[in-house]
Amino acid sequence: MQIQTRITSNQLKKKLRKFVNKNYPIKGTFDDNDSFFEQGIIDSTGVLELIAFLENKFNIEIKDEELIPENLDSINNLSKFIQGKYNHAGE
Repeated sequence: MQIQTRITSNQLKKKLRKFVNKNYPIKGTFDDNDSFFEQGIIDSTGVLELIAFLENKFNIEIKDEELIPENLDSINNLSKFIQGKYNHAGE
Protein backbone atom coordinates (compact mmCIF):
# COMPACT_ATOMS: atom_id res chain seq x y z
CA MET A 1 0.00 0.00 0.00
CA GLN A 2 1.42 3.33 -1.07
CA ILE A 3 0.95 6.04 1.54
CA GLN A 4 0.65 9.71 0.77
CA THR A 5 2.97 11.38 3.28
CA ARG A 6 3.52 14.93 2.08
CA ILE A 7 0.41 16.72 3.19
CA THR A 8 0.21 19.42 5.81
CA SER A 9 -2.40 19.51 8.53
CA ASN A 10 -4.03 22.55 6.91
CA GLN A 11 -4.15 20.87 3.48
CA LEU A 12 -5.67 17.78 5.03
CA LYS A 13 -8.31 19.77 6.93
CA LYS A 14 -9.18 21.68 3.75
CA LYS A 15 -9.78 18.42 1.83
CA LEU A 16 -11.86 17.02 4.69
CA ARG A 17 -13.96 20.18 5.02
CA LYS A 18 -14.55 20.26 1.24
CA PHE A 19 -15.83 16.66 1.34
CA VAL A 20 -18.10 17.28 4.34
CA ASN A 21 -19.52 20.50 2.86
CA LYS A 22 -20.19 18.80 -0.48
CA ASN A 23 -21.73 15.57 0.83
CA TYR A 24 -23.68 16.43 3.98
CA PRO A 25 -26.44 18.92 4.79
CA ILE A 26 -24.78 21.75 6.67
CA LYS A 27 -26.92 24.29 8.53
CA GLY A 28 -24.71 27.32 8.93
CA THR A 29 -21.02 26.97 9.64
CA PHE A 30 -19.07 24.62 11.83
CA ASP A 31 -15.70 24.74 13.54
CA ASP A 32 -12.93 22.15 13.10
CA ASN A 33 -13.67 20.93 16.64
CA ASP A 34 -17.46 20.68 16.23
CA SER A 35 -18.90 17.19 16.52
CA PHE A 36 -20.42 15.93 13.27
CA PHE A 37 -22.90 13.85 15.26
CA GLU A 38 -23.92 16.49 17.80
CA GLN A 39 -24.35 19.09 15.04
CA GLY A 40 -26.46 16.67 12.99
CA ILE A 41 -24.05 16.85 10.07
CA ILE A 42 -23.35 13.12 9.76
CA ASP A 43 -25.54 10.19 10.75
CA SER A 44 -24.77 6.45 10.79
CA THR A 45 -25.18 6.13 7.02
CA GLY A 46 -23.00 9.18 6.52
CA VAL A 47 -20.24 7.52 8.53
CA LEU A 48 -20.10 4.72 5.95
CA GLU A 49 -19.72 7.29 3.16
CA LEU A 50 -17.05 9.10 5.16
CA ILE A 51 -15.07 5.89 5.72
CA ALA A 52 -15.20 5.00 2.02
CA PHE A 53 -13.97 8.50 1.16
CA LEU A 54 -11.11 8.36 3.67
CA GLU A 55 -9.93 4.94 2.53
CA ASN A 56 -10.04 5.88 -1.16
CA LYS A 57 -8.79 9.47 -1.01
CA PHE A 58 -6.01 8.95 1.51
CA ASN A 59 -5.18 5.33 0.66
CA ILE A 60 -5.61 4.09 4.23
CA GLU A 61 -7.35 1.10 5.76
CA ILE A 62 -9.68 1.79 8.66
CA LYS A 63 -10.12 -1.14 11.01
CA ASP A 64 -13.36 -1.84 12.86
CA GLU A 65 -11.78 -0.98 16.22
CA GLU A 66 -10.83 2.46 14.83
CA LEU A 67 -14.47 3.38 14.13
CA ILE A 68 -14.84 5.54 17.23
CA PRO A 69 -15.83 9.20 17.66
CA GLU A 70 -12.32 10.09 18.83
CA ASN A 71 -11.17 9.34 15.27
CA LEU A 72 -14.13 10.37 13.12
CA ASP A 73 -16.32 12.98 14.83
CA SER A 74 -14.79 16.30 13.71
CA ILE A 75 -12.39 17.80 11.18
CA ASN A 76 -9.65 17.92 13.83
CA ASN A 77 -10.26 14.31 14.93
CA LEU A 78 -10.17 13.12 11.32
CA SER A 79 -6.98 15.05 10.61
CA LYS A 80 -5.19 13.63 13.67
CA PHE A 81 -6.42 10.12 12.83
CA ILE A 82 -5.21 10.24 9.23
CA GLN A 83 -1.86 11.75 10.19
CA GLY A 84 -1.47 9.00 12.79
CA LYS A 85 -2.14 6.38 10.11
CA TYR A 86 0.57 7.94 7.92
CA ASN A 87 3.04 8.09 10.81
CA HIS A 88 2.48 4.42 11.71
CA ALA A 89 2.80 3.35 8.08
CA GLY A 90 6.29 4.82 7.95
CA GLU A 91 7.51 2.77 10.92
